[in-house]
Formats: sequence, structure tokens, C-alpha cells
Amino acid sequence: MFLQQIINGLTQGSIYSLIAIGFTLIFGVLGLVNFAHGEVYMVGAFLGFFLITGLKLSFLPALLLAMAGSALVGVIVELVAFRTLRNAPDVAPMVCTLGLSVVLQNAAMLWWGSDTKSLPTDSFDLQFYPILNLQVSNAQLLILGVSIALMLVLQFILYRSKIGKAIRATAQNKDAASLMGVNINKIIAATFALGSALGGAAGVLIGMYYNAFYPMMGFSAGLKAFTATVFGGLTSVPGAVLGGLILGVVENLTAAYISSGYRDMLAFALLVLVLLIKPSGLFGRDTQGKV
Repeated sequence: MFLQQIINGLTQGSIYSLIAIGFTLIFGVLGLVNFAHGEVYMVGAFLGFFLITGLKLSFLPALLLAMAGSALVGVIVELVAFRTLRNAPDVAPMVCTLGLSVVLQNAAMLWWGSDTKSLPTDSFDLQFYPILNLQVSNAQLLILGVSIALMLVLQFILYRSKIGKAIRATAQNKDAASLMGVNINKIIAATFALGSALGGAAGVLIGMYYNAFYPMMGFSAGLKAFTATVFGGLTSVPGAVLGGLILGVVENLTAAYISSGYRDMLAFALLVLVLLIKPSGLFGRDTQGKV
């Protein structure tokens, strides 16, 4: 029972981690939070749903195209809410993203309806495998495998590619990076695209896992992922990953051994405890950025 809940928690936590990475990347280069990031996750989920049910694509092409669509939405959010308000007070673009989140939620309701959508039974054959007295589904293995693969690709991009070096340089000092020839606007847009693509992938994976797609699904997931981001440290990608995994495990253990009604309370109580002890999070560095 305990190990089963750990597996379930790691599966859920890997989704939080993918979304949290987007928060971390964006905060790293701008020092601001994109509160529409949860809705980008929702858009990715619905894009995957449409590609699988409407265009009859298999899982991998649908996942990749949904990631591309989410990346485009992320770039649009950056253009509307951040680039046009680059010289405004910090609170202005963040409030703008709150407005965009409502716009995206209502647009999804108008386009796909407010009811919960489900994939047809023949689109994904759910199977369970007995492993060390555990029941592990192929959906869980897929989510864990895809999440690990995407995180490894992200690490390669950030530390082995030219654009990754530019992103890290911009995160350290935008003015110095600009003087060295880095196009700040392009790098910020690329960062939004990268983080949003990961969020879109998370949306497709979790929608397939629970077989539920609905316009408000981004609110709860975005809030949990932001919690994981703060928990691990707003400026640390490894911290975001670890924060998401810990949050997922804590939620599932709480639901299994205490009550499902307390899973959110204990998750946020853990966040408060960590921030009281270490305000910058587990791996975050002290920063003057405003959240």
C-alpha cells in the first residue's frame, strides 16, 4: 500500500514538475510570475484531445503537436502581457496574465464546451503490470518515461546548446547579456515557448491519465505547480522538479492514510513550513524579484 502510493505520487508529482519548470524558467529570465501558465497547460490538454479524437492521430504525434501549440500560446502570452508592459511596474504584467487566464478559460468553454471530455476507450488501452506486489499501469510508466525524457532534453538545451547559454546569461544579467549581443526579446520568447511546451505536454499526459479534459483543469494544476516552484526555489529547475515530486507524494500519502479532504491542506502546510525555515525554497537563491 505504501509503495503503491509512492508510485502514484511520483506519477502525479512528475506532472507538477513539468508545469513548475515553466514557472521557474519564466521567473528566471523576467523575475515575474506568469499566472496564465496553468491555462497554457489546459490548452495543451485540449489540443491533444482534439488531435487524438478529431484528427485520429496516435499519442506521440498528438503530444508533439500539442507541445508546439502550447509553445505558440506561451509566446502570445509573452507578447501581450510582458513585452508590451516591459517598462510598466512589476504588478502590471502579472495582473495582465490573471486576465489572460480568465480569457483562455472562457475561450475553451466557448470552443469545447464546459462539460468534461473523455477519450474514446479504443484510443488508449489501459493495462496494469504486477511489479513487486504493486500494480503499475502503462499510463503511469508512460507519464514517468515521457517526463524524464523531457527533463533530460531540457537539461541538454539549457547546458549544451547556444540558446540555453543565452537563456542562462539572460537570467543572470539581462543588461550584460544584451551588451554581449544576446537578443533579449527573442530569448525571453524562446523561454516562454520552452516552458509552455512542457506545460502542454503535462496537460496531455494528465488528461490521458485521468481521461478527463475540462476548461478549469488548469487552475488547480497551476496553483499546485506554483506551490511546487516556490517550495523548490523560484530560480532552481532541479528545485522545481523535486518540489513537484514531493508535493505529489505528500498528496497521495495524505489521501491514502488520513483523508482525501486534507491532501491540499497538508501540501500547503508543508510549503509554509519550508518557507518559514528557508524563505528562498529548498534550492532557490535569494532574489530581489517580486512575486
